[in-house]
Amino acid sequence: MWKKPLGGLASGIQLLWFRYTLANMDSGERNETAPAPQAAPRERPWVFGLLIAPVAVLSNGLIGGALFYLLLRQGVGAARAAGIVALLNLPQTIYFLWSPITDFWMRRRTWLMVAATAAAAFMLAAFHQSSLASPWAVGLMFLSACMGQLIVAGSGGMMGTLATENHRRRASSFYQCGSLAFGALALSVLVVLAARLQLGALGWIMAAMIALPSLSALAAPEQRTIGGHSLAATFAQIWHEFKGTFLRWQAVPYTLVMLFPMASGSMIQILPGLARDYGISGQQVAWINGLGGALLTAAGALSAALIPVRMRAPVVYLTAGLVNAATLAVLWLGPLQPAVYLVGTVLFLFTIGACYALFTAVVLEFLGGSGKSGSARYSIINSLGNVPVAYMALIDGVSSERWGARAASGADVLLSTIGASILLTYFLSRRNGKTAM
Repeated sequence: MWKKPLGGLASGIQLLWFRYTLANMDSGERNETAPAPQAAPRERPWVFGLLIAPVAVLSNGLIGGALFYLLLRQGVGAARAAGIVALLNLPQTIYFLWSPITDFWMRRRTWLMVAATAAAAFMLAAFHQSSLASPWAVGLMFLSACMGQLIVAGSGGMMGTLATENHRRRASSFYQCGSLAFGALALSVLVVLAARLQLGALGWIMAAMIALPSLSALAAPEQRTIGGHSLAATFAQIWHEFKGTFLRWQAVPYTLVMLFPMASGSMIQILPGLARDYGISGQQVAWINGLGGALLTAAGALSAALIPVRMRAPVVYLTAGLVNAATLAVLWLGPLQPAVYLVGTVLFLFTIGACYALFTAVVLEFLGGSGKSGSARYSIINSLGNVPVAYMALIDGVSSERWGARAASGADVLLSTIGASILLTYFLSRRNGKTAM
């Protein structure tokens, strides 16, 4: 795979620098610093679980979670509230249009703190409007969501600079775990406090939850500024990087991994609606598809860090996709009973969390090194992953409506198994092949 040559080059440079340093030390200094320098541990892959927290609060906690509830509490109609939520979800799909800005002018970790501060300020202003459904409030929340997506782009570009495959895998797990855990935490805080505090006070809490975690960027690995000495040289380097990532035959299977239906997670949206058919109570639905489910999915994401890195990311991801499809087979083939729903849903949520983490690992393998355009390329690749979420949610929903509760799970199982099996066959046949740029 094409990240190993980059890691090997970095290790070679470190070795040459170490030998040069030893050659220019006296014997006392050599004895004190004899062990080889370890650059990798300073990369701190765990910090990416904190770096993603601001956008997790925004996207998972508010927009995809508590906002609909807050709008209903203000007397906004369900249709209007759903339209506002849909509009504010748009930046997650099209953020590749403005995310390249995080590759310029400042280091990515600086961009992350600036974007989080701006997102917090816009959200604070939105919560101080008379209604969250007012045009000003919706516009401010949209700007906040756009700023939040710069955090995703910057974090992706920073993960692309990690030198070792082990740290990339661990960063992917912490990244997804933090996204899910902080989103669930923010959702719980907003729902609990909504009945106790005024909207303005909630705005201050939201702003703090968005801005404060971004300070963890100070602990992130420092990113050196990369670019040519002229505008033409910089754009030439960017073109070379884009061509090396996208305009090659090896990019085709990676693109298909992004677009194929396995491990889309679309059933997360469908499962609450199927609970009644299995005899599940509203309280059980609220727990297993709410905070409990989010924490379970976060645990699954963290567990992916335990998988040995000697197994290639696409192979592990596709295998996990098959396992995830097997958990849905419990709902497809089992009887319509509460125990079946609970067991199938718990297994599904845990395995989909692992799939999310491994998906990010595949994105990083597709990306290669960050270079000058890492955030832009990461955003494009990551955005492709939203495509199967959309069409699988439609397929699962239509299947459930036409053929019953089991049909949604059945459609997901069949399409995911076919897609994962095709691509897994390809990657296993090429496991010793070279995919380097």
